Amino acid sequence: MMTRVSMFSIVVASVLISSAFGCGQPPIEPVNYLVVNGVEARPHSWPWQISLQVLENGSLIHYCGGSIIDTNWVMTAAHCISSSLTYRVFVGKHNQSEDEAGSKAISPEKIIVHEKWDPIMTFEGSGSYRVKLSEPLTLSDSVQLGCIPPAGNVLPNNYTCYVTGWGRLSTVGPLPDTLQQALMPIVDHKTCTQPDWWGSFVKKSMVCSGGDGVVAACFGDSGGPLNCKNSNGIWEVHGIASFVSGLGCNTLKKPTVFTRVSAFNDWIDQTMMNN
Repeated sequence: MMTRVSMFSIVVASVLISSAFGCGQPPIEPVNYLVVNGVEARPHSWPWQISLQVLENGSLIHYCGGSIIDTNWVMTAAHCISSSLTYRVFVGKHNQSEDEAGSKAISPEKIIVHEKWDPIMTFEGSGSYRVKLSEPLTLSDSVQLGCIPPAGNVLPNNYTCYVTGWGRLSTVGPLPDTLQQALMPIVDHKTCTQPDWWGSFVKKSMVCSGGDGVVAACFGDSGGPLNCKNSNGIWEVHGIASFVSGLGCNTLKKPTVFTRVSAFNDWIDQTMMNN
């Protein structure tokens, strides 16, 4: 599973509002496979994961990932959104090839972009989209809220996190039917900005994960979450999948780069209150 070679950023939910509903404690707990290659996730164990789908020739096609952050809001990557496309937010999905009980496609009501997003300067890290749903979600075992980490929170090097999505299994590989997960430890800012890593492309508002040359996010994972469990046993969405190397998704010393969610808490809260 991997990400599209573009940069995306996030739009995230308010910690206060999300916590009012409860978040980050899936009724079906993920299985923590301590392996380097991606594997199929336990069905519905990442219940805040959404599939952002586009309508093509009368059919809905998976396009990007995303996360549920409130019963009316999801977040995804800026480069996943185009005014020329028709979108549906699919919640409660595991297998894209099956009609699953509890899954539902919802139309967006409003799409909000971060005011500093510039599609030409994608590496600046300010591209963020929040999608307001046209109807509120009913929470269930397969549909839950993702938690937003505290403002300014930065995880240490090698902290255990998981990337999830329906992206390609390798740079030119197939798209899986089922949701995949992969162990991708944090690479701290000092390491990720070294010249033989990402250098100055990585900003303080970003977080790196992976980089071992074996596993990474890939095309189709963009907008999806970087899931990390805190000291209280609560899963938090610390990143939104952004970009990988143009040499390939799983290039050594080119970890997947995510927008760092904790850099945008104030903007998230403001957007929630104003809309």
